[in-house]
Amino acid sequence: MHDFEQEDPIPQGDLALQITALPRETNGFGDIYGGWLVSQMDLAGTAMANKVAGGRVATVAIDRMAFLVPVAVGAQLSFYTQTVEVGRSSIQMLVEVWSDDPLSSEWRKVTEAVFVFVAIDGSGRTRPVPARR
Repeated sequence: MHDFEQEDPIPQGDLALQITALPRETNGFGDIYGGWLVSQMDLAGTAMANKVAGGRVATVAIDRMAFLVPVAVGAQLSFYTQTVEVGRSSIQMLVEVWSDDPLSSEWRKVTEAVFVFVAIDGSGRTRPVPARR
């Protein structure tokens, strides 16, 4: 998907969120909904982008993503984030999702995407990202 893929993959970045896939997030076959997973990725990315931006951010784009493996109900999901690039008002954040399957005890990458956030002020207008120290 990106240059971030590795031969022997390990999570990239910092752990931002862990959650267990519950029955309410699954379809009739017991697999989690892709839309629910994307919303959790957005939460994880937003939390870290808020820190980088020193305040409120809004999601403006999501780079392509593909689901590599299905995720069953009961799986422990771990969301890792890594800042890819910081612009004048934007932040690109890689978000990876890893699954610890309770039945097989297999640790595997589920998906990844680059989320683009923009720093916004109290009025909802774009503002500059503070310089890093």
